[in-house]
Amino acid sequence: MAHTEYSEQAGRADRSGQRGTARAMRRRLRREVPTTVGVLADERDFTAMRCYRTFTFDDHDTYLRQIDGLLRSLASQGAHTTVTLFDPEEFVEYCADTGLDPDTAAGRSRFTAWTAASGATVAYTGQPIDALLPLLINTAVRKATWEYVTTLLADLGECADCGQDIGRAAFDHASHILLRLLEEAGPGTHHLVCSIPAADEQLLAVLHADNADHPDDPDHPDRSEGALARLDSSEGAEFVSVLAAGIALDSPGGVVLRTTGPGAPDQLHGWRLQRGHLVPLTAGEVFNAYCTDADTGEPLSPESGVEYRAGFDLGLDDTGTHH
Repeated sequence: MAHTEYSEQAGRADRSGQRGTARAMRRRLRREVPTTVGVLADERDFTAMRCYRTFTFDDHDTYLRQIDGLLRSLASQGAHTTVTLFDPEEFVEYCADTGLDPDTAAGRSRFTAWTAASGATVAYTGQPIDALLPLLINTAVRKATWEYVTTLLADLGECADCGQDIGRAAFDHASHILLRLLEEAGPGTHHLVCSIPAADEQLLAVLHADNADHPDDPDHPDRSEGALARLDSSEGAEFVSVLAAGIALDSPGGVVLRTTGPGAPDQLHGWRLQRGHLVPLTAGEVFNAYCTDADTGEPLSPESGVEYRAGFDLGLDDTGTHH
């Protein structure tokens, strides 16, 4: 009898140990599974979701605090988490196309996974929600701009006179312009903004680049072509594409350049886009552009520690601009 009781206790202990091992294995496996969280970034989108009975939040600020807590909890478990924007209008369309009931958590979860697969996402690395949302919105805007301009350039077709692909020619010319801008900008940290009015919206692209201050020796390896500027490749492609759209559409857009260097005031330069060229603005025009309220036309105080400088000549010919 004692032997039987001992065997039963040993069996229970063994099964308990197996369950504990299984739980530990599942916890380890959980860290291998990525997680995606959809966020209603603004009050308007949040209000739109309150029409669903199963969406139980009634205050946007409380909702965002809970999202922040969820993200921190997932991170504490070692999970890799990405965040995407939850668009209520797209959600309705998605549920109609797939036959899902929108008033269910499963429907919202399926839509979030679908959005993350094709839309803009940001990896959660511990950012507070107030810092995460602007980053996520900016990423979504950049992606939408990229998709718009690439489609626009692809749809322009060929030149009736020479048969050249108009979008490709504009992209190549915009690439040459960017290279010349960075070459002529010299050493320092550069912040470039390209603004192009389009039919539906204002297209904006921002590029950050760092030009190292290379030694005077012309044989120094860092003086080789392509080694002068360090920049993010995706930012560079977006900047060139937006500029190319302005060139192809013969738009009256423009480019501004802000250069920061150690021990010197920031320098601001500007150009207007005219017939495929960046035409330098005068120092007075750059000053007026920065020191005038775009909405009211009222003057603004100039920034302290900033020099407003004329744009410099890029020395490019008409290649690629005749379309």
